[in-house]
Formats: sequence, C-alpha cells, structure tokens
Amino acid sequence: MSDDYEVDAADGGTGADRAEVTFAPLPPPGGKGFATSWWGRAWLKALEDTALDGEQLKKGRRLAREGCVGAVSVRPGRITAVVRDRDGTGYRSDVLLQELSDEAWDRFLDMAVDRAGHIAALLDREMEPHLVEDAAGAGVDLLPGIGDLEPECTCGTWDHCPHSGALCYQVARLLDEDPFVLLLMRGRGERRLLDELQVRSAARAVRGTEGGAPEDVDREVYGVPAGEAYAAGSILPPLPGPPPVPAEPGVPPSLDTEAGPAPGLDPAALEVLAADSAVRARRMLLEALAPGHERQPVPAELTPEQDAVRLAADARPEPWIATRLAKGSGRPRAELASAVRAWRYGGAAALAVLDEEWDPDPDSLARARGRLATAWEEGERPQLRAVRARWTVAGADLQLRYDRDGRWWPYRKEGGRWVPAGPADDDPASALAGAEAVGGRGEREPAPSS
Repeated sequence: MSDDYEVDAADGGTGADRAEVTFAPLPPPGGKGFATSWWGRAWLKALEDTALDGEQLKKGRRLAREGCVGAVSVRPGRITAVVRDRDGTGYRSDVLLQELSDEAWDRFLDMAVDRAGHIAALLDREMEPHLVEDAAGAGVDLLPGIGDLEPECTCGTWDHCPHSGALCYQVARLLDEDPFVLLLMRGRGERRLLDELQVRSAARAVRGTEGGAPEDVDREVYGVPAGEAYAAGSILPPLPGPPPVPAEPGVPPSLDTEAGPAPGLDPAALEVLAADSAVRARRMLLEALAPGHERQPVPAELTPEQDAVRLAADARPEPWIATRLAKGSGRPRAELASAVRAWRYGGAAALAVLDEEWDPDPDSLARARGRLATAWEEGERPQLRAVRARWTVAGADLQLRYDRDGRWWPYRKEGGRWVPAGPADDDPASALAGAEAVGGRGEREPAPSS
C-alpha cells in the first residue's frame, strides 16, 4: 500500500531520522464514513473545529468521497496530495502539523516503555485511549487540537479549502488503518520509534538485572493493570466464551440457622428478597442477550411503592409478607390484589391506570371519542357513560379506561370494586371483548395468597 524512502538533508533533515511514506490513492469510501477508529474521529474533529467555513468542508468531504484525492505523502510536520476539482483541475494541497520536540519524544518513549501494553497496542496498529491519556500526562499531545491543522493550497485560499479538507478526510481513513501515520506527522517514523523503544526497554532490563528492581516498583504487586492486559490482547490467550444462561433462577441459601438473626433482621423476608433477586437477575441476563437489546430504551426506575407491588406480583409471598408489601405499596391489604393484577397485565403503566383519574384535554378527548365511534359495526356499539377518562357500559359491570398514551384498558366490577380485566389494546372493542370473555369463563389472574 505504501513506499518508504529517505529524504535528503535539503528537505529538512537526514535520511537517518526523517522518512516519508507515500500512500497510493484510496478508492471512494462509498456509504461508509471516513473514520471508524476513535483517533480517526478525533483527527476529523480537530479539522471541523478549526475550519471557519463549514460549507468548504462539505465540498471537501464530497471530493474525498468521489475519489478526487491522489497519492498522499506523509512526512514529519506535513501531509501532501494533489486534489482535483470536479472539472479535473488539480491543486497541490498541504496540511501542516507541528512536530514534537526531542524532549517531548523522550518523555513519550519513557512513558511507553513503562507500559508494555502501549507498545503491544501500537504493534497491533491500535492507539488505545490510555496511550493518549498517559502521553498527555507526560506533557505530550499526540492528537491534534483546535487550530493545530494548518492548511496550504495552491488554490490560494488561506483557510481550509475543499482541497485541504478532502486531504484531511482521506488521511482519517489512513489513520484508521495505521496510527503510525500520526506519529510520523509528529516527527518520528515507525522504524525509528520501534528501535528506540527496543533500546530503552533493553537498557531498563539491564538496570533491573544489575541493581535489582527499580525503586518505584512495588514488589508486593503482581500482574499488570487491566487496561494494559486488554491492550496486549494479541499476545494473550483468548478469553473463554460466556457461560450459558441457567435454565432456572438460582436457589438462595436457607437462612434458617441455629444462630439467631441480628436485631431487626427478618430471615424469611430476606429469603424472599434473595429469591426475587435471582429471578430478576436471570430475566435481565436474558434480555441483555436478546437481539436488539442495545436499541431498547432504559426502563424507568420504579418507586418504592411500585416495587412493592412488583415484588408481590412476582414472588407470590406468604400472607404475612404480603401484608408488609401492602403497607410498603401505600395500599390497604384488600387493595393489593387489584394492584398485583394490574401489574401482571401491564407493569407500571397498568398500575397508573388503576390509581389515576385524569381529565383528558380537548384533543385527547376528541381522539378517544373518534376511536369509540369507529370501533364497532353500526348497531353493535354498547351504550357507554363517560366520566373523565372512564367509559362504563350501561347495564353491565364492564368499563374501559383510556390512558394518556391513547390505549384502552378493560375493567370489571367484582365485590363492588373495579378491578383490571385484561391488558391494554389500541382498539376499545377488542379490549372490551377480552374482558367479557374472561368474565364469561369465570377466570381470574393469580393473586397473592390471602
């Protein structure tokens, strides 16, 4: 992909320490972006934060995407390429980046030798964040910042023009493949860097052999930092695959021991919480491994009152624990069963419908009435009496509740109290039909023991 050749002293240095690398023209990137690595994106951010005219950068991005950038030459402090406009006119475009001083390179090399993982990452053509952070801690800025990319172009534009922009976008693709491109721009080629790192590593090993471990090494500490081990992944054995998800939740240990519990601690209640935690952990693991999980919204955090209802619904606790959960939910014991049924039908949203009475605004009310008007065939619609967001069927113990998201929840009257009778439905007729079917069969959702 590239050819290395030495630059003579007339070009600002000696062949021993100044190399130039030329990269053949890259094919158009197609639908892909110009940078996938984080350091490539950091390069583009420096460009986009520096340019005063965003429209010029858009034109440059278009030229790079259309394959108008020729071979790219990279040498210390400068990148160069011929960029052609759409009419075929070619311009020599350069982008300058300040070289690091010898003192800065010394600090960088000493830092890199201290961290074996940094060297392993570079050899694997990676520039891990810790490398950049540790370099910055040593006073060495590897990645360019605002104003660090200085353009020069034969088109005569003093700021970033489409040609220098196209060159920078193309270089971002080169950086994705090889971070040594950036290090060469900062002043040191790959061969020289690796030779100097080898020399320093050998010298440090000799000092350790002759004089024992360096003073700043704690002999009681074993292993390497996790970041370094991760960066050196190419030389470490592969990690084992994740274990399979258990077929059933784990069974927590029994807390019924000879030793009495501490004051205020209820072992039976703690066992319920432990069993619930095992069920939830397995459920969360299954959800995390499901396709598309990363695109799902983060669930809203439950209030203590909602979580008490959830625990009663999931754990099916003994009556005395259910009584404590009813208190935690802020409900009388007799009302917990309705709350549990609501939770099983629709979680926190169904619980809100059970508890909340709200007045729809005119727009919401109009949408609800329109939906009711079209839900049944002519002559089949039951007679409904509306009170706020609740529509009760005349002559029947059935009710539809309309929530703030435009869904319909069926309810039945049992023992003089309205209780949930099914999940939500966008169609009020379907929701009501489901409640009627459940009532006709005499089926009920399971509720906590009483």
